[in-house]
Amino acid sequence: MTKALVFLATGFEEIETVTVVDVLRRAGIEVTVAGLAPNVTEGKHGMKIAPDQSIDDVNVDDFDAFVVPGGNPGYKNLRNDPRVIDIVKNAFDSNKLVAAICAGPTVLSDAGVLEGKACTVYPGMDKELEAGGGKPKHDIVVVDGNIITSRGPATALPFALKLAEMLAGKQVAEAVSKKTMANILRW
Repeated sequence: MTKALVFLATGFEEIETVTVVDVLRRAGIEVTVAGLAPNVTEGKHGMKIAPDQSIDDVNVDDFDAFVVPGGNPGYKNLRNDPRVIDIVKNAFDSNKLVAAICAGPTVLSDAGVLEGKACTVYPGMDKELEAGGGKPKHDIVVVDGNIITSRGPATALPFALKLAEMLAGKQVAEAVSKKTMANILRW
């Protein structure tokens, strides 16, 4: 079974985190939410989520994809944690899918995996990606090799569906899109 890991830090953006977990599970992907702390974690807007496991127990070889949600201060907590940076680097070097949304791509930049890569980020943060060698675009979702990035909370659904497509195939992603009625939206 295909497996994905979603990082969880205090101040995470709820829409981005929950949408990714939900869509990927609908696509038949086993999703693990890994917390920087082992206890219940509060999001930017007060939602509380219990992680499935601690980041300390993450083995890169156990997963096919790694997802970095945004949210402020969530993304700052992720980018300031050396465990997250190491996991992202190792995942990228192992040709795993590495994805980030909103301000989350700054974590990828800090990990040094955006060098020469087309990417996107929350509006106004382009320079942070450029500092890491990234080539910012203003598209809703940008795919460059094993890197997927997206812009913010409103782009969480197309981002999650692109992840589902890359992990489970276009037919599965289209079925999830139809069941959730995302196929009627225009983005």
